[in-house]
Amino acid sequence: MPNAEKLNENLAKLEELTQRLVAAMSHKKPINPALEGPGPDLAMRATTAYMTELMRNPGKLMEQQVEFWGKSLKNYIDTQTALTAGHLTAPPFDDDSLKKDRRFSNPLWDTHPYFNYIKRQYQLNAKALTETVDHIDGIDPKERQRIAYFTRQIVDMFSPTNFLSTNPDALEKAVQTDGASLVRGLENLVADIEANDGDLLVTLADKNAFEVGKNLGVTEGSVVYRNRLFELIQYAPTTETVHETPLIIFPPWINKFYILDLKEKNSLVKWIVDQGITLYVVSWVNPDESYSDVGLADYIDEGYLTAIDQVKEICGVKQVNAIGYCIAGTTLSLTLALMKKRNDKSIKSATLFTTLTDFSDQGEFGVFLTDDFVDGIEEQVNRDGILDSYFMSRTFSFLRSNDLIYGPAIRSYMMGEAPPAFDLLYWNGDSTNLPGRMAVEYLRWLCQRDEFAKGQVRLFGETLKLKDVTVPVCAIACETDHIAAWKASYAGVQQMGSRSKTFILSESGHIAGIVNPPSKKKYGHYLNANMKLPADEWLAGAEYKEGSWWGEWGRWLASRSGKQVPARHPDDSSHKVLCDAPGTYVLARPNP
Repeated sequence: MPNAEKLNENLAKLEELTQRLVAAMSHKKPINPALEGPGPDLAMRATTAYMTELMRNPGKLMEQQVEFWGKSLKNYIDTQTALTAGHLTAPPFDDDSLKKDRRFSNPLWDTHPYFNYIKRQYQLNAKALTETVDHIDGIDPKERQRIAYFTRQIVDMFSPTNFLSTNPDALEKAVQTDGASLVRGLENLVADIEANDGDLLVTLADKNAFEVGKNLGVTEGSVVYRNRLFELIQYAPTTETVHETPLIIFPPWINKFYILDLKEKNSLVKWIVDQGITLYVVSWVNPDESYSDVGLADYIDEGYLTAIDQVKEICGVKQVNAIGYCIAGTTLSLTLALMKKRNDKSIKSATLFTTLTDFSDQGEFGVFLTDDFVDGIEEQVNRDGILDSYFMSRTFSFLRSNDLIYGPAIRSYMMGEAPPAFDLLYWNGDSTNLPGRMAVEYLRWLCQRDEFAKGQVRLFGETLKLKDVTVPVCAIACETDHIAAWKASYAGVQQMGSRSKTFILSESGHIAGIVNPPSKKKYGHYLNANMKLPADEWLAGAEYKEGSWWGEWGRWLASRSGKQVPARHPDDSSHKVLCDAPGTYVLARPNP
């Protein structure tokens, strides 16, 4: 039986927290409506296309409607029968696509007539909506992709698990705790809204469980150079000798570099150092509005070219190897094309992690690259000087909304659970701002207009083309990457002018496919030396290898890293050590 005293006490707390919630939400700042989702024009075009299709082919759409209503009626009758009998009398007709859906793992979804009815009707509704979009003809493919994407967002948002009255897990816990779980959940909700000035951003990980430099990003090293865009970290050797050619990692400035150095057992940074490589990592600044006029040219000149020159000077070498991850791989490719024009041979080989250089296929991210959305971004950055990390974080989260939005919200706000101590989710929430000019240039020039693949990018008085990337290239793409689709990555590498091109396809996604240490033996990879084949044929003929691609790539890199020389230490050169790794730039939070 419920404890009446505790129940009344918790109800009183809920009333107090509700007042705090209303006050916190009043602080929300106005945001450009274009960044909040599709405008009414998209809905109007979808409606017009639907009505046109209805008039042109009424039988097809009426057949779908009759099927939907027939199954809905059967679901209702089955539920009435089950309620009369006191148990389910008909087997569920669950949609195959939802049978393994973790959201419906509670046994009550299959055994209780009320919850079973809700789940089955949700499945019917979801299927009807998605099939309606799939069967609309006479609409631009990109428009169809956007309509399908936002339809899926609506379907996910209205999942019965997202509402207290139709979530058996949350209801069971509320009863078991005399409402205490709901109080804790509302406390979590109010805390998140207060921490974000009225905006709702779910806390994904326990912020007190991690500290960069203490239990994240702890590989030993030193900052040996700093300018307004980056700090250069040189890592301490763990071998007596190292390869002569050093390696620089350029991580994406959309996120922070320590994704490659979360902890020792899955740190790519530590693994590379242990292979006898002198390793440098660029740690980008987290820009504020004073960086509003910083563009791609500045990142190339003050970032890439400066870092390369500094490493060459510190190590006393003429060439370095380089890695670019995601947007940093795209910009590394632009840098390589520029260096070709200048006859600069400072880069010996390049490795590209989940990198797009041909944007003709924008994948799932393409729904955010239409003019209405980018126009909204341009208007916002012209006003603020930066693209606030809030927008980037939220946009990427909606590509995996059930995992990064609704699931965490349910656990935190309905179940009253504390955020987990999960290093990857902590990093995911430690996002960065983007300079306004750079953000617009990247979106307009590369993503929208595909100017690099078309040979139309103009920088430093040069026209940069993919075929001007002529150094040996090794590209690693990820099979289920939602941000940089592997086939698009493959297409870009195919167009490069290098005579030595290697393509590795890792299992899993944008992060897990890259941060995949050999010790875990988790995700395998595919290899095929024939890069003249179309992507599907390349994969069909590829050799599958179990385990991480790190070893394969390590051997590729070693063959291009020269002879062994005595290990280099950060304090060996004339460059003064400025501070210990991970440095100071990585510690800056976008919204202190």
